[in-house]
Amino acid sequence: MTSESATNVRYYVSYSGAKLPLKLVNEITEAGLNNRNTYYRGYFDAEDRMRLCQKIVYGEVESEHQYQYHDSGVLAHAQITEDDEVREIHFNALGEKLLDGVNKVMDVQQIDSLKDAHR
Repeated sequence: MTSESATNVRYYVSYSGAKLPLKLVNEITEAGLNNRNTYYRGYFDAEDRMRLCQKIVYGEVESEHQYQYHDSGVLAHAQITEDDEVREIHFNALGEKLLDGVNKVMDVQQIDSLKDAHR
C-alpha cells in the first residue's frame, strides 16, 4: 500500500459482520489507544474506501486485510494475512467471489520468494 492509496487513518474498537471489506465500528481517537490492548487501524483513500485494515494486539499487527476496488467502488480483491498465511480472494464487478481466487494460501516464505523473484 502506498501513501497515495491511503490518505486517512482511523482507529476502531471492533468490526461487525463477516462480509468483506470489514465494517469497522466504534471509532476511537488516537489518544484513546493508550488504554486499549486491542484495536483496529483502518487506512482509507480519498473516496473513503478502506485500503488496509490491521488488527493491533499489544502494539503488534496480528492480522491485516488489504483491499483493492473496481472503478465502480465494488471490492475487487482482498488479501488477508493471519498467522503467517496469506489468503487472496478475487471478486467480479458485481462483488461476487471468483472461484479461481478463493482460498489461495501461501506462507511467508513463499511470499518472500515471490518478492525476491521480482526484484
